Amino acid sequence: MASNSSVVELSQGPIRYRESGSGEPVVFVHGYLVDGRLWEESAAALAGEFRCIAPDWPLGAQTMAMNRDADLTPPGIARIIADFLAELDLARVTLVGNDSGGAMSQVLVTRHPERVARLVLTNCDTYEHFPPAPFNLMPPLARVPGAMTALGLPFRVGALRRAAFAPFAKRPIPDELSKAWMAPSASDAGVKRDLRKVTAGMNKRYTLEAADRLASSELPVLFAWAPEDRLFKLSDAERLAAAIPDSRLETIPDAKTFVPFDQPQRVADAIARFVRGAPAA
Repeated sequence: MASNSSVVELSQGPIRYRESGSGEPVVFVHGYLVDGRLWEESAAALAGEFRCIAPDWPLGAQTMAMNRDADLTPPGIARIIADFLAELDLARVTLVGNDSGGAMSQVLVTRHPERVARLVLTNCDTYEHFPPAPFNLMPPLARVPGAMTALGLPFRVGALRRAAFAPFAKRPIPDELSKAWMAPSASDAGVKRDLRKVTAGMNKRYTLEAADRLASSELPVLFAWAPEDRLFKLSDAERLAAAIPDSRLETIPDAKTFVPFDQPQRVADAIARFVRGAPAA
């Protein structure tokens, strides 16, 4: 099913999103330096039954910069997601997060839970792993003038760009897609500013706080997790799932961090079962 692209203007700036299908809303939250196309195949598989919305969140690969004064710390991103849900008047949302977008989703549901009915976490930051090693070196670097520009220069070379994304997916990421993800922060001063702010704001205190609040939450949470991922390990999902009263865990084989890219149909099937209330596979 084809998706339609639209833009919503929030007080923090513009958010582009792709929408397809109808029914209960499923809203996707991608992570750092990618965009909503990460969810394209999973959304297409779900669109026959659900209203699928895949925004390009301001995490460094968006094509439109946020306002200069936009708060892009994790609580700020959570507020942007909450405002987006309100602007589209969405209710009983199934929120689906991946990578650092999973961290932002945890912050959202523990600070602005009003419109969210359930949470799906694919491989993502949890507890003290936000960001995980070796990426935990990046937030301090982002506060150094010029450091983000220097870090981004090598990735203008195709081979280095492909190598940078290789640890996150088992399937080769098309070069045109990885190039599109890296281009905005390299060519747009506003997006580069946004990326620097997002990077500098990442801190484990937000995921530790979210985990503590989730332990006393009644929100249903599904962990759809790739056990082969070396960045976000299965033990991280098991630890958080054990702390959440209403949680379940399904493993997604033959995938890495970008689970919806590697195994889009399996991710879609797990989400659909969860929303329907069907037993886990």
